[in-house]
Amino acid sequence: MGNEVEKLNLLEAIRYNRGSLQLLDQTKLPHQMVYVDIADASAGWRAIKDMVVRGAPAIAIAAALSLAVEVSKLKSSVQSAEDAAVFIAEKLQYLVTSRPTAVNLSDAASTLTDVVQKAALSLDARGVNQAYIEAAEKMLDDDVASNKAIGSYGAQFLVHQLKNSDKISVLTHCNTGSLATAGYGTALGVIRALHTSGVLGRAYCTETRPFNQGSRLTAFELVYENIPATLIVDSAAAALMNAGRVNAVIVGADRVAANGDTANKIGTYSLALCAMHHGIPFLVAAPLTSIDLLIASGKEIIIEERSPEEVTHARGGHGEQVAASGISVWNPAFDVTPATVISGIITEKGVITKNGTEDFDIKGFIERVATKP
Repeated sequence: MGNEVEKLNLLEAIRYNRGSLQLLDQTKLPHQMVYVDIADASAGWRAIKDMVVRGAPAIAIAAALSLAVEVSKLKSSVQSAEDAAVFIAEKLQYLVTSRPTAVNLSDAASTLTDVVQKAALSLDARGVNQAYIEAAEKMLDDDVASNKAIGSYGAQFLVHQLKNSDKISVLTHCNTGSLATAGYGTALGVIRALHTSGVLGRAYCTETRPFNQGSRLTAFELVYENIPATLIVDSAAAALMNAGRVNAVIVGADRVAANGDTANKIGTYSLALCAMHHGIPFLVAAPLTSIDLLIASGKEIIIEERSPEEVTHARGGHGEQVAASGISVWNPAFDVTPATVISGIITEKGVITKNGTEDFDIKGFIERVATKP
C-alpha cells in the first residue's frame, strides 16, 4: 500500500486545525493515502461534489470547516457585522448545492446561518467570524461523541433483540465508518461496538456499486480494525441471508423523513426487502441531524443522479470503459427505503421503534429526548 502511514492518522477523513483543513481523498483509497488541502469554500464544494469526502455527517462538517478556513483569513476591519453575516450565509447556501440529498449539510448550513445572524446583532465583524469558526469546530467535536453513542445504543438493542444468538453477524452497505464521519461511524460504529463487546460473529459488507465504497472503504476500515469481515458482491445479499449467515442488516442514512422513510446509498431498498422476506431486523443508524421533520415522506426527498461514467467505466468512472459504447445509463446515487420495512432507527439518543404499530413516532421521540443528556 505504498509508504507506511502512522496508524493513528490512517483513518482520519478530516484533519483540521484552526485556519487549516485537509481532507483524505477517498477516491484514491485503498491504494493511496493522499490528503488534499482545502483553502476555502470553493475548494470544499469541489471536494464534496467529486466525492473526495463523502458520507452525510462528514460532508456537513467538511463544508462547515472549509468555510471556517476561508473566514479565518478574512480582514474583519473592512467588513461590517451585517456584511460578515451575509457573506457567510451566502457561502453556506452555495456549499449546500454540492450534494442535495443529505439533510445534514442543509441543516448545518441553517444552524450556522442562525449563529452568525444572532452574532451580528451584538458583535462586530470580527466577533461574527469568530462565532462562526467556533460553531463549525463544535460540530466536529460533537459528531464523534454522537457516533459513539449510536454504536452503544445499537449494540445494546441488537443484543437484546437477538438474545438467543451467541454471536451476532451483521451485513452493512456502503461506508458509514470513520471515513464517512468525523470519527468512529454510524452503522459501522454499531459493528465496532459489537466487536468491542465480544458478541460480533462477522461483519459482511457489500461492494456497493458503482462507486465501490464498500470494497474500497468499508473493507479497508474493517481490515484495519482487525474486525472479522467478509466482502460480498451486491447481488449476493439475498443468498447470504437465505444461507442463515446474517442476523441483522444495519445501514446509514443521508436523510430520514418525518414518517421514517430513509434515503441511503442505492441498493439499500433491495437489502431491506430481502431482510423482511427472511425475517431479519433491518436497522438504520443515523444521528438526529439526519432526520428531516420538514418533509412528510420519502417522496419529497431529492435523489441525486450522477455521471454515467461511474457505471460505464471501472473504479466508479476513474478506470477503463467496461460497458458497451452507446448504452444509456440511469445512475441514481440513492434510493428511498419505506418506513414499513425498517425495524428501527438508531440515534445518539436511543433507538426509535414502532412499539407494536406500523408507524414510527419520530417527532414524539425527538420531543421526549430533547432535554436528555
